[in-house]
Amino acid sequence: MAVAESAAGGLIAAALTARAGSSAYFRGGIVAYDDQSKTGLLGIDRELFERHGSVSREAAEAMAQAARRLFQADYGVGETSIAGPGGGTDAKPVGLSYVALAGASGTRSEEHRFQGTRADIRQAIVQAAARLVAEVIPIE
Repeated sequence: MAVAESAAGGLIAAALTARAGSSAYFRGGIVAYDDQSKTGLLGIDRELFERHGSVSREAAEAMAQAARRLFQADYGVGETSIAGPGGGTDAKPVGLSYVALAGASGTRSEEHRFQGTRADIRQAIVQAAARLVAEVIPIE
């Protein structure tokens, strides 16, 4: 597993590595906070952001796919969100979040609209990513 995070700022990677022995399943992660990092580090086409925005289902899916590719992992998690307190608009309010999981069989993503403080929203993003991973990846 590998991750590409934005607003979560490394919290998903921290949650995935909290258990001893996580090196058996976790390859690495990138915090790509701005579009330049997402295009430069992750190799996502700038046109995607121009067409759909940085906080979009398409961006989260591209981030998940990039994490999987860059770390040569079986699964990649991608996340992009507006954690607040500023930065939201009527179309994309604070709390809007997209979490995606890419694997060999395709990419699955979810849209969420979280409430609360910046810390609350960031924690909710981590929980949403954990739920998505648990739903998709078979336990061995």
